[in-house]
Amino acid sequence: MSTYVLVAEDDRKQAELIRRYLVHDGYVVTAVHDGETALREATRRPPDLLVLDWMLPGLDGLEICRRLRRESELPILMLTARSTEDDLLRGLDLGADDYMTKPFRPRELVARIRTLLRRSRPSAGPASVAAVSPAAPESPAVLTVGGLTVNAAQHQVFVQDRPVNCTPGEFRILSAMAASPDRVFTRSQLLDWLTDHGRPVSERTVDVHILNLRKKIETSPRRPQYLLTVHGIGYKLASGGHGA
Repeated sequence: MSTYVLVAEDDRKQAELIRRYLVHDGYVVTAVHDGETALREATRRPPDLLVLDWMLPGLDGLEICRRLRRESELPILMLTARSTEDDLLRGLDLGADDYMTKPFRPRELVARIRTLLRRSRPSAGPASVAAVSPAAPESPAVLTVGGLTVNAAQHQVFVQDRPVNCTPGEFRILSAMAASPDRVFTRSQLLDWLTDHGRPVSERTVDVHILNLRKKIETSPRRPQYLLTVHGIGYKLASGGHGA
């Protein structure tokens, strides 16, 4: 079954260019040009991935991202002419999984989409997409750390049997840490789980994902028991879910 990508871009020429490159790569694509239509289409026919322009008329990309994240973990790649680190972190904080600034090369966009789909759902994408990221180490399909359970095969996370809705980026970080509880990961190491293109993404991206994960899995995000900061180094997932 072909992978379905929804492209929300108000520049019709840009949207058509993206559509053509994705169709050539084997995807089924729908392009829309305003925020209300984008949200309606994403809800009516959930895509495997959403390419979302920040500055859409009507509802902007940030508001769409915020609303979709209330009930969906679909991968979202944000497009924008904004390029500051604060803008990047703002988009990621609302649940975007990747971020490209304009102007961009269409081939790089397709490569980012292919990688994001592979990470979010190993079976997704055209036949040419590898089933598993080459950077991912082998680990059990179900990982349990204290009261936290990570099911890699089904892309599910539970805390004391409570389901937790994670974005693909959050899930990749949590899976890596759950495979090695109590191991201290540097931000650079965790960032490797979010990108394999070598693009200049700030390590603060990892901080945003950790912040969001704490909001989702911790009883008190300000006093975490699972995701602990190791000052001057990075983060670790504490076995047993008890902070120091």
